[in-house]
Amino acid sequence: MTTYNSDSAKEKLASLKEWKFLDNAIEKQFVFKNFQEAIGFMVRVSFICESKNHHPEWTNVYNKLLIRLSTHDAGGVTDKDFNLAGEIENLKQ
Repeated sequence: MTTYNSDSAKEKLASLKEWKFLDNAIEKQFVFKNFQEAIGFMVRVSFICESKNHHPEWTNVYNKLLIRLSTHDAGGVTDKDFNLAGEIENLKQ
């Protein structure tokens, strides 16, 4: 499984709005109108993650949600992370 670094990830990140490469993962902070919208989004994302058996690191504080993706068994960012980030972006629209 190929892993990406901050340079090799640039092309893939270009198609993902506001995602960035940081500390061997890709991440994005989402901001919602309120806590209920943030949790609702997390639940929708959780179904996608479970179906792919690929789970994010995430932190929620009120209306903010930080999602970090890396493929732990590969030791870094892989296509699995970019694909999941793309599906998460599709949910947000």
